[in-house]
This record gives sequence, C-alpha cells and structure tokens, in this order.
Amino acid sequence: MELNEEKNEALEAEETVDETAEEVEEATEDNNDDDLEDNEMEDYAEAVQKPEKGERKSRGRKRKTTENKEDQPQSEWKEQVVQIRRVTKVVKGGKKLSFRAIVIVGNQKGQVGVGCAKAAEVIIAIQKAIADGRKNLINVPIFKTTIPHPITGRSGAGAVMLRPAAQGTGIIAGGAVRSVLELAGIENILSKSLGSKSPLNAANATLEALKSLTPFSEVAKKRGLSVKEILE
Repeated sequence: MELNEEKNEALEAEETVDETAEEVEEATEDNNDDDLEDNEMEDYAEAVQKPEKGERKSRGRKRKTTENKEDQPQSEWKEQVVQIRRVTKVVKGGKKLSFRAIVIVGNQKGQVGVGCAKAAEVIIAIQKAIADGRKNLINVPIFKTTIPHPITGRSGAGAVMLRPAAQGTGIIAGGAVRSVLELAGIENILSKSLGSKSPLNAANATLEALKSLTPFSEVAKKRGLSVKEILE
C-alpha cells in the first residue's frame, strides 16, 4: 500500500511538472509573438520615417539632373514640324513603308531653312529633316520687321507672293508659309499662295522668294547713292 501511494504521488508530481513546462512554453511563445509584432512595427516606422540609402541617392540624382537641365544654355535655333506623312516605295519584294517629315529651322534673326527627310521611324525622320534644314540655311534681308520690296517665289507647282506691311500688321499667312516667315524673324508681312497647296512646295516657294530679296544697301551701291537717298 505504501509503495502504491508513493507511485501515485510521483506520477502526480510528474504531471504537475509537465503542465508547468507547457504553460512556460506557451507564455514564451506569446512573448515571442508580441516581440515579433513590436519589431515589425518598429521596422515599418523606421522605413516610413527614414528612406533607404538607394532612395536617397536616386532623389539626389534627380535633383542633379534637373539642375543640370536648368543650367544648360538654350539654343537659339528653333524647329517646327510642318508635316509628317506615311509614304510607300514600290520595290521588288512589295512595298516599303516609311515616314516623311518636313521641318522648318530658323533662329528668328534672319536665318531660316527647310528640311525634308524620310526614315522608318518618325523621330529619326524628324532628326534627319532638322539636319537637312540646317544645311540649307539662307540669310533673309529684314528691313524694319518686314521685307524690303514685293516679290513672288516659285518652286515646282507652288507660287507664293510676298508684300511688305506696316508696323502692327502681323504675319498674314498660313500653313508652311507662316512657319517659314516666323522662324525667319519677320513680324509684319502680307502673303498669298497662288499655286499648289502642298506644304513642301509652299515652303520651298517662300524660301526662294526670301532668297531672291535684295537689300537696300546693294541697290544703293549699284546706283552710287546712299541708303537714305533711296528711302527718301
């Protein structure tokens, strides 16, 4: 009987030890979960308050690039796209598609040019047309924000008539003719398109008219007079 009682007491003692051990493990697991949640909240707060090093570098680079763009001097040359058309060329294997761009290039100080180029992509065609326009620049004689005398220019089936205008008239023109006159630096002028409505023909005709203008200084030298005497 005494042995049985001792065995029962030993079993009860082992059960109580196992229960306490399980309670301790559960308590430690709960504490660990709480600690993990607290750590996650702390990491999240730090991430919100303090950005990572890579983000700081990227922001700094963006600021530098914007500052560099602002510091760069702007070019005096201006480009204006007049027309972009999709054209086809018939070859042995079928049709070859490409884009044609017409661009007017000028500095609004008496220099202007017309460029035309084709390429498989629009951006490349525009870039090639700008380069072509800068190769074909002409000097325009400007007299008091207008042209010295009336003139008519022709190119292919296109014809453009230009007339001087008084101060405050503005540029009475449209389409490609207006683009050429604006980028040439002319502020007051009258114009009329007499031939083809094609932008390329109109632009080339305007360019031919401006190219054939003669300034008052050349006329004065030929006549042996001064510019004031001719104007009077």
